[in-house]
Amino acid sequence: MSNQEQTPENRLRKELPEEVASGAGEAPEAPEGPETPEEQGNRQAGLTGRQRLAQGLWPPRVTRAQLIVALLLFGLGFGLAVQVASNSDSDSALRGARQEDLVRILDELDDRTQRLDDEKQGLEKQRDELENSSNQAEEARRQTVEKERQLGILAGTVAAQGPGITMTIDDTKGTVEADMLLDAIQELRAAGAEAIQVNGVRVVAGTYLTDAGNSVSVDGNKINAPYRFKVIGKPQDLEPALNIPGGVVQTLEKEQATVTIERSDKIVVDALRAAKRPDYARSSSQ
Repeated sequence: MSNQEQTPENRLRKELPEEVASGAGEAPEAPEGPETPEEQGNRQAGLTGRQRLAQGLWPPRVTRAQLIVALLLFGLGFGLAVQVASNSDSDSALRGARQEDLVRILDELDDRTQRLDDEKQGLEKQRDELENSSNQAEEARRQTVEKERQLGILAGTVAAQGPGITMTIDDTKGTVEADMLLDAIQELRAAGAEAIQVNGVRVVAGTYLTDAGNSVSVDGNKINAPYRFKVIGKPQDLEPALNIPGGVVQTLEKEQATVTIERSDKIVVDALRAAKRPDYARSSSQ
């Protein structure tokens, strides 16, 4: 047989590819060390769009600046929620009030605002007088005398007169108690009363009332019905304050007492109190 002739076995080997090295079919091992940008780009090119999106979102990468902004937004949102809740409570309280009560509240707010404006204008006038007076020392002495007179009215050491009301409480059943008269005094003070006298007893800051059998004692002075209040102040504020629903007048009428209120342009409060030196309080001015 010649050399050029080939057996079927040799021919079959020639047609088959050469044998690959052992382990050629196994997956290539992952390269050690961090990937280069080129290798990372090649690897990303083999991923689908959904896989690249998931890989970009997880794990989350939060910077310090993003964390600070998130905390600030949380604090702002919490503060707004608290403010909205507070306003909602106030609105719901007013929303449930009756029309008469809302009108009364608005009137009281208007009157209080007017009194504060008048006081402000008075203080500004005093300041201007002190600044513009040619004799500031004399002006200061004049204002000191005026202030002493005003404080004397509040302390009950001087008589006073002015517009106001007279309230008479006729208690034929003997059911009126000291706390009811005290409520009337407190309501009058809240409405702007500047001087009050009850049955010849001047009411001052330290006045107290107690029950004394079928009558009432004011600062230790026993008084009997009918109880007559002389009050100096703005009549348009004093009378409505006593007649509010569920107020002083209605409470006394439930006790079968009769209440009459009269407005007047001139009320005289002439009951006086002796000036009392405080036991402990002393002026802090040098």
